[in-house]
Amino acid sequence: METSELLKKVRQVEIKTRGLSRNIFAGEYHTAFKGRGMAFSEVREYQFGDDIRDIDWNVTARHAKPYVKVFEEERELTVMLLIDISGSRDFGSVEWMKKDIITEIAATLAFSAIQNNDKIGVIFFSDKIEKFIPPQKGKKHILYIIRELINFEPEETKTDIAQVLKYLTNAIKRRCTAFIISDYIDEKDYRHALTIANRKHDMVAIQVYDNRETQIPKVGLMKIKDAETGAEKWVDTSSLSVRGAYKEWWNMRQQKMNDAFKKSHVDSVSIRTDEDYVKALIALFHKRS
Repeated sequence: METSELLKKVRQVEIKTRGLSRNIFAGEYHTAFKGRGMAFSEVREYQFGDDIRDIDWNVTARHAKPYVKVFEEERELTVMLLIDISGSRDFGSVEWMKKDIITEIAATLAFSAIQNNDKIGVIFFSDKIEKFIPPQKGKKHILYIIRELINFEPEETKTDIAQVLKYLTNAIKRRCTAFIISDYIDEKDYRHALTIANRKHDMVAIQVYDNRETQIPKVGLMKIKDAETGAEKWVDTSSLSVRGAYKEWWNMRQQKMNDAFKKSHVDSVSIRTDEDYVKALIALFHKRS
């Protein structure tokens, strides 16, 4: 993409997503993603009902009566965006492709984080780690992230969600809130890696998919191509059994994905490319409040 075209696109995304984060998400984001860490603040005398595990035994010994530690929430968060940039994101049967929606969702979350004084970082992944952008603050950093969301070209086309989850667990030492934004077209099992990642971090799953992926239209003989493997084959879409088999495959895949989220205790939302992602994100935020 030429520089002038890229800057124009960055500006369009910035205007739209910054406005959304400021006018719509400000309160919801702050409530849904409170600081999870607890910092020591002071000590005070023990009161009936206090947790005995909070007793400061050194101060208690000095004053000959029980004192407890008082903690306050650490508001500042580190937010990580795990962005799927595999081949299947370049698909869309309506006005928007999956990668367009992923870009806007990621940019909106990034602006929401910055407005709440949180650091924001990004990991682009396919079946390998394509790029790591360390967490920082500031508008300049956000604009750099948007440029990369629009213009970054991956080296690989396949998907490995488990690998990026393992990378996150190892690379980010302090607990963070991590959004993994993907279509979740991954035949490998990632539930175990997701469970481990969610024990250390606050994981949130966002699926972006296209309605055409849920069923095959009845249009006769059609040539289809797997965007991630490059494999091509002819399919007779007039066959009821062919369309039924595909629909069953889609439903089973969705069920497997949702089971992985549920068993890993990860909050999730699925967003279709022709749906209003704003409403979907607000519903997700409210579910966490």
